[in-house]
Amino acid sequence: MIIDADGNTPSPDNPAPVIEAPRARTARSPKSTRGNFELYGWLFMRVSGVLLTVLVIGHLLIQLVLDGGVSRIGFAFVAGRWASPFWQAWDLTMLWLATLHGANGLRTVINDYAERPGTRFWLKWLLYAATVFTVLLGTLVIFTFDPNIR
Repeated sequence: MIIDADGNTPSPDNPAPVIEAPRARTARSPKSTRGNFELYGWLFMRVSGVLLTVLVIGHLLIQLVLDGGVSRIGFAFVAGRWASPFWQAWDLTMLWLATLHGANGLRTVINDYAERPGTRFWLKWLLYAATVFTVLLGTLVIFTFDPNIR
């Protein structure tokens, strides 16, 4: 039995409300609704989540379980690992995917919960600045790491 908001059941004299179909997109539609950015963001979250799971579990198994455990990790251990382009690429991929995955998730939270457009703008600006800073600084550290530093 269907009951509307007023507690009435639909009948020929009292039909159920009609829900209008969504409007078609036109050239006058806001640009934010004309693209597929949200679809690509959604797909990125799924793909990056799977890749991050593989990378992080592999990292933990190789670094902590199979290679002597936590007691071996130190400056010399990191220097030895980052002497190999394979480990640099592995860590760089983890850094980029984790940072972008987290930033995309936080962007979604900001869009959902920041009600005022000005607040939403500044929160996302701060998020994007922090994301760029983290990616650039992390990339710089991975590629310019000097094992001979004293």
